[in-house]
Amino acid sequence: MNVPIRRLTFFCMVLFGALLLNANYLQALKAEELREHPRNGRQTARQFDAARGPIIVGNEQVAYSEPTEDEEAAYAYQRKYDNSEEYAHLTGFYSLYNATGIEGEQNSMLDGSDSRLAVSNFMDTLTGEEPQGAAVELTIDPEAQSAAFEALQSTGKNGAAVALDPGTGAILASSSVPTYDANPLADHDPSKVEEKYTELEESEDKPLLNRALNQSYPPGSTFKVVTAAAALEDGESPDSTQPAPEVYEMPAGGTMPNYDGSACNGGDPDPLRHSIEISCNTSMGHWAVDLGEEKMAAQAEAFGFGSGELEVPLSVSESTYPEGLDGSQLAQTGIGQFDVNATPLQMAMIAGGVANGGDVMRPYLVEKVESSDLTQLESANPEVLSEAVSSSTADDLTEMMIQVTEGDEGSGTTGAIPGMEVAGKTGTAETGDGPTHNWFISFAPADDPQIAVAVVIEHGGATGGEVAAPVAKSIMEAVIDQ
Repeated sequence: MNVPIRRLTFFCMVLFGALLLNANYLQALKAEELREHPRNGRQTARQFDAARGPIIVGNEQVAYSEPTEDEEAAYAYQRKYDNSEEYAHLTGFYSLYNATGIEGEQNSMLDGSDSRLAVSNFMDTLTGEEPQGAAVELTIDPEAQSAAFEALQSTGKNGAAVALDPGTGAILASSSVPTYDANPLADHDPSKVEEKYTELEESEDKPLLNRALNQSYPPGSTFKVVTAAAALEDGESPDSTQPAPEVYEMPAGGTMPNYDGSACNGGDPDPLRHSIEISCNTSMGHWAVDLGEEKMAAQAEAFGFGSGELEVPLSVSESTYPEGLDGSQLAQTGIGQFDVNATPLQMAMIAGGVANGGDVMRPYLVEKVESSDLTQLESANPEVLSEAVSSSTADDLTEMMIQVTEGDEGSGTTGAIPGMEVAGKTGTAETGDGPTHNWFISFAPADDPQIAVAVVIEHGGATGGEVAAPVAKSIMEAVIDQ
């Protein structure tokens, strides 16, 4: 064999070997990825031709699959969403291209491919029944969810609200506005899905964004609860005082004024309890500086800041407390400004931790998962996320927060509920970009908490007491009145 033929033979052998290696790579190592790829036509047909399990709130299905009536329909089942604008940020959507929200996080349960459904599916096959996906039941209280959604919409602003059961961490409500209707995104026509998704994605108001879990904001004066907690944990009492002038000349330069431009407590040193009641900036700035960055950061971390992303199972953006602060920056963090950022869920966790005697419970959204034969595959197991403060500190914070809604000078009296004590804290956060954000965190009844709430209204332009507290009140009443 001459040299050119040998070279050609060797080259062909190398090509043949490469083809074999690639075939093995695709069929073995990449098989699962290719099988599950959203653009795999066979996979899409299998999933849309099967009875996907429902997502349940209360006793009602808010997401479910219906057989298509049109014989010429592309697939056997159509995914439907009831009250979709109210629940879209929780259910997400299941489309030809991807799945979001609970639809995505619980996909293997809903579509029946989870190994834990193998026995149930096998029995369905034996009895001639069509295999079905599992039902995912959420922790959401439908009355609380409706109250949150309607109250947020009534403000005419973008915003979010989260409500928790402080004793378990169960998420009772999670609402974000603006919102969207998931039904067009579940259409079988790819062009319609792409058109609707592009419209939502390009909207300046970001309706696809779950502001309750995935948007962080400066918490403003609601963070004063954390500052007060740090002081109490450091051995101070509700009667301990700090200077409270009209304007605080901060240690590293710059000034911090009070909201109304006047001194707190008539210019005398202000007790901590009174500073929380009236939401005094200058005294709380002093508290942060006296405590120091290490103690402030440790207390924020104890409530959940800087602990990484939570999963409920929806992913939750991290809330952060800054590092490497000078004296002026430290003072600003004491009132929830500078680079302090928190999600509404995080602020609800702070209220819930105080309500629960100092223990912050891990938040969760899925109550249980059941197969079509009612076999329970998953169930919630409440657990303590952190011991944020002692029970005595929690008691002191509760008494101070009650004065916010009931005190003669309380900044959050619009959050009060007749006939019971409500513990709350207002917040008005400077954004550096337009009007302030408005906050309110609360729990009720204060002596036997059933619900903890956080509300944020973007660029509300007023105070937390004026704009956010009435929203929180509506949500609390929806749960307590049941």
